Amino acid sequence: MKLIRTVDAEGAVLCHDITQIIKGVTKDAVFRKGHIVTKEDIPVLLRVGKEQLYVWENEEGMLHENDAAEILCSLCINTYMEKSQPKEGKIELKALCDGLLKVDRAGIRAVNSFGQMMIASRHGDFAVKKDDKLAGTRIIPLVIEEAKMEAVKKAAMEATGGKPIFALKPFKHKKVGIVTTGNEVFAGRIHDTFTPVIREKLEEFDTEVIDHVIWNDDDKKVTASILAMIDKGADIVICTGGMSVDPDDKTPLAIKNTGAKMVSYGAPVLPGAMFLLAYYQGHSGDRVRSAAVMGLPGCVMYARRTIFDLVLPRVMADDMVCAEELAGLGEGGLCLNCPECTFPNCGFGKGK
Repeated sequence: MKLIRTVDAEGAVLCHDITQIIKGVTKDAVFRKGHIVTKEDIPVLLRVGKEQLYVWENEEGMLHENDAAEILCSLCINTYMEKSQPKEGKIELKALCDGLLKVDRAGIRAVNSFGQMMIASRHGDFAVKKDDKLAGTRIIPLVIEEAKMEAVKKAAMEATGGKPIFALKPFKHKKVGIVTTGNEVFAGRIHDTFTPVIREKLEEFDTEVIDHVIWNDDDKKVTASILAMIDKGADIVICTGGMSVDPDDKTPLAIKNTGAKMVSYGAPVLPGAMFLLAYYQGHSGDRVRSAAVMGLPGCVMYARRTIFDLVLPRVMADDMVCAEELAGLGEGGLCLNCPECTFPNCGFGKGK
């Protein structure tokens, strides 16, 4: 940092904010720290009483905040993302499409543990819309050691395996089959109020319901329907009803008998503890068929947000869910049933 005459400041970088105070009118920065002074700025600076300025002195081995911000951003940005222009050492990322945000938490920790720089983002594994802000990165001081930026780059790459810290997985078009079970629904004793809820949630995404059947609690019929729907091209099969541990609740058995690989029967989420997730892969003639198969507990029918809202976006983005990830939903897995639901802008589902 050095002190120079304002009239000689063209091209120099300010080391601090320049504030203008006019009683009853304004008290704000005319120019911010890091601003590069132009010829047109000089009369403005003189009018606010600045005949001398502290400016950044280019030193070997040091980087201006905006140059360092570009390095930090390069560790974060990925396909389907757009970055803002650097300003005061800050760059923001926004989404170029609807999709699922993935966050490498080890990578973020590696960067933020260095100090003098930071990354803040939305929570990973949640849906985002096109033009949503995804993350912000910032270099804290006006200048920073080039060697430190090289060190943080190395640490981040080691933490992420050389991949960017963020990824945005676009949502795909999905064909869906729905199997509704229950003796009372099958016999027409009560109206099916579950399927309309499922359809409403599916409409939040690019989905097409290709088949819907209603069966009594006959596991063989349910198994056959699941397989038939997958053979028709269903990418997702959703089964409703018969998900508890009562002897006549046969839906988990029906899903298991398809040969699908069970991820979990049960999840540490309320509402949604009796949720089942499995992935099917098999051959139909000369074709390979794969699908996500979900068994939804009754709470999905009446609770505003449940485990289904946490898993469906991942299925829509072809993001495989493992048992360990479901187990990690315990912290944050309790919906508080707020009078005014703000999901996903709340803590529900934001586990570790």
